[in-house]
Amino acid sequence: MSKKLKLIIGNKNYSSWSLRPWILLRHFEIPFDEILIPLYEGKYKEQILKYSPNGKVPALVHDSVVIWESLAICQYLAELFPKKKMWPQDLKDRALAYSISQEMHAGFFYLRTNMLCNVRGRYPGKGMTPDSKKDIDRILEIWTTCRNKFKNQGSYLFGHFTVADAMFMPIVTRFRTYGVVLKGIALNYAETMLGLKAFKEWEDAAIKEPWVIKKSEIYNPKYK
Repeated sequence: MSKKLKLIIGNKNYSSWSLRPWILLRHFEIPFDEILIPLYEGKYKEQILKYSPNGKVPALVHDSVVIWESLAICQYLAELFPKKKMWPQDLKDRALAYSISQEMHAGFFYLRTNMLCNVRGRYPGKGMTPDSKKDIDRILEIWTTCRNKFKNQGSYLFGHFTVADAMFMPIVTRFRTYGVVLKGIALNYAETMLGLKAFKEWEDAAIKEPWVIKKSEIYNPKYK
């Protein structure tokens, strides 16, 4: 397999799922072609179906191989580029990284529902329901556990940047958007993630995007 990777993504302001494999590729400086399809614009579904069998983003195309779902894409990249060490090298640490990445992929329904991804938005205090708070508390428990264990090995969840960090990147942006108060080691971790060169690139593009998905602007008075 020699052809360049193609990553199909949605709007950078709203598509949290797209952010995950995108930032993994950018952080590890892996060349790829970006194909951005604005969601809910025109025949967007038909455009996505040209690449992804489930009609959703993200999707990764590599020669004849098509991978969809963000975590599956990240796993494929980790196996395609083993020297990048996208997972912890120790078996026990890797098992923990797998577990929290899967939990992030499948869980935190109330936070996702009440605190929609909106990179350029700022809605402090919005979406903080009792159920959202439980999700937030669990995420902070994960971050604190990992950072305390690996704080002497680097600034990320497992010391060096891994798939687990890519999976939690959209949560970091949500916490900023909705003014979730962070302290101590969790605050340090969030600041590290927001300071990533790759994220700055994504954020700059999100701010400049002309498209608006009104159903993702539930707290914006302009669209009520």
